[in-house]
This record gives sequence, structure tokens and C-alpha cells, in this order.
Amino acid sequence: MSPNLLSNGKTARGGLVYSTQLGKTCPGCRRPIAECVCGRTGSVPAGDGNVRVSRVSKGRGGKTVTLVTGVPLAADALATLGSDLRRLCGSGGTVKDGAIEIQGDHADALVSELAKRGYKAKRAGG
Repeated sequence: MSPNLLSNGKTARGGLVYSTQLGKTCPGCRRPIAECVCGRTGSVPAGDGNVRVSRVSKGRGGKTVTLVTGVPLAADALATLGSDLRRLCGSGGTVKDGAIEIQGDHADALVSELAKRGYKAKRAGG
């Protein structure tokens, strides 16, 4: 047994080492996500106020994807916006790590739609 590990599975600093019972835990209050009391799990990412729309094809087998980043929304609202934008473009896509990915090159259409919705959107990259 490690000198920093206590018999109850916690380190001397107070953090849980590993548990299959709790599943994913909040880094702030260290409770299961469903029982989080600190509100850190649903926080809106802070940004500079600009929504960036870029075209990416690296690491995707040559397929072009339009990437929308910097949208100041919580996860559920971001998923709803992603669904609306995919429907507008008539294309597939996903929401990953706070960014909306839409299959194909739809950057111009997305910039104009985001501007209509009140976001300060601009093209990024090439």
C-alpha cells in the first residue's frame, strides 16, 4: 500500500483514487455527476465573444468538415444549435468537446446563419 493511500481508497490529499461504483465524478465537489452540488459540470466555456467557423480536413481521411467553435452555450443548448445548423445545411455532423462539426464545406452559410441568430461569427483559417 502506498504511503499516501488511506484504507478507504482516498489519498492523503482527500481525492478518490478509483471507483467503479460512482462512475464519472465532478472535479469540483468530487461527487457523482448526477449529484453534483457545485454546478461546475454545466458551466458555459469562457471565450473572447467570437464564434469561429473554419473548414478542416486534416485527420479525417480527406473528408472536409466545417468546425464551429467558441459558441458560449451549455452542452444541451449547443447540441440543439448543432442540430439546427445540420438541418440548415442538409448534412450530418456531431457536437464534440464544445465544438460543432458539420460534414462538408458549409462555412459561408453557417457564418450568415450564426450572424442572424445574434452571434459575432467570423471565418477562421484558410
